[in-house]
Amino acid sequence: MSSFKLNMCLLSCLSSMLLACGSSNVQHENSNSTSNEQNTGVHCSRLIELPIVAASDDGSHDDYEPNKSIDGDLASASRWSSDGVGKYIIFDLAEVVKIKQLQVLWFEGDSRNYYFDIDISHDKAQWTSVLVSGQSSGSQAGYELIDIDDTDGRYVRITGQGNSVDAWNSIVESQIWGCLEGDKTPTSEPTPVPTPEFNLDANLPPSGNFDLQDWTLGVPVDNNNDGKSDTIKENELANGYVHSDWFYTAADGGMVFKAPIDAPKTSTNTSYTRSELREMLRRGDSSIKTQGINQNNWIFSSYSPAEQAKAGGVDGELTATLKVDHVTTTGSSGQVGRVIVGQIHAKDDEPARLYYRLLPGHSKGSIYLAHEPTNGNSEQWYNMIGTRSNSAAEPADGIALGEVFSYSIKVTGHMLTVTIYRDGKADVVQTVDMSDSGFHTGTDQYMYFKAGVYNQNNSGDPNDFVQATFYRLHNTHSGYDH
Repeated sequence: MSSFKLNMCLLSCLSSMLLACGSSNVQHENSNSTSNEQNTGVHCSRLIELPIVAASDDGSHDDYEPNKSIDGDLASASRWSSDGVGKYIIFDLAEVVKIKQLQVLWFEGDSRNYYFDIDISHDKAQWTSVLVSGQSSGSQAGYELIDIDDTDGRYVRITGQGNSVDAWNSIVESQIWGCLEGDKTPTSEPTPVPTPEFNLDANLPPSGNFDLQDWTLGVPVDNNNDGKSDTIKENELANGYVHSDWFYTAADGGMVFKAPIDAPKTSTNTSYTRSELREMLRRGDSSIKTQGINQNNWIFSSYSPAEQAKAGGVDGELTATLKVDHVTTTGSSGQVGRVIVGQIHAKDDEPARLYYRLLPGHSKGSIYLAHEPTNGNSEQWYNMIGTRSNSAAEPADGIALGEVFSYSIKVTGHMLTVTIYRDGKADVVQTVDMSDSGFHTGTDQYMYFKAGVYNQNNSGDPNDFVQATFYRLHNTHSGYDH
């Protein structure tokens, strides 16, 4: 077994959950009506998706029966539909729980407004109204958040009042979020989270635990007032640089990267902020320029031997072990929850960008890869765990916030191979043939790795942020001996 996989086997999966509870897109008016139901006092120590065991209606659903709204199929043909004002669908949660919000994928929800009411019951006999005159946004093709007052109950009823086009009530898929039965009593102390066993010292700066001599660090501050984010060069970084907000050692010894939405950026052409390392094979020798095919950068082995001799390395692999601690929870649907945690950057383009993304309402995130050719061809996207869709279903085998995983980004000749490793699970591997991507034409296409967090959201709350903690980071190249 390789040392990389051996280290992975030492990990106990750290898991935690975060649900982005931003402003609801649903216009509503909460009712003050009451019932004879007794409050069970369900305690909410964490927010999760509640299992829906059954769905039913009054039988007038045409060919689109209720269970199609809970089958996990996001295709429009798999939906519940019933024609007429006052038609309803009831979801059974099997036991009394605390219900906090719904996520509903409306049929053609980006082109019509749906009108509805929501009630909750313990026994399907007496109902508590939690939403009166609800209205969907009419602009959301994916799941739409419906926030309600925290209410105990077993059954959730959505009563449709038609939509802005016709009298049909149609739901493609539904999720209900709240607290399970197991959370009815508070826990006195949280369960301790195991620390990855990489012999990291929490009392040292990041450079005391990691070899950072062949990296510079971009931090989202502008202390020299040049209008750009600061770059911490190799020697300063290796000599113990820390920033208490954006780059520091965690309590478990990990190396923390954090980047807010609103902060200085690397240039006026850059849309997003970052706290990110940039590979520098020159290792502090400032007589070597940062750009070009030289001893600071590496190239593909498809280049001539003469060009390879000029470079600091040939081909290469970046391996990292990390956990994503936080993603943005505000902003546009196309940007919320996404962050880049590893890259290969070329002269102008990016042969590899590795994304983690956690959508609002989900507890498990996706991993996907982007490959950007330099010859004008379209960018290529590869789903590895889950999908990159803004309205994707939660990946059953996704990665939660706080869950440790590892990646490898490797180039051999014109082949790019990206692998995701997780303890106790099969490796997820994606290969990309780059022979037609324009990086092998001898046009000064030098490469360097990047690692950390590159925030991919500039539309949310200015103080919203992304954060990841790294426990292992290693870069290798043929011809590079460090």
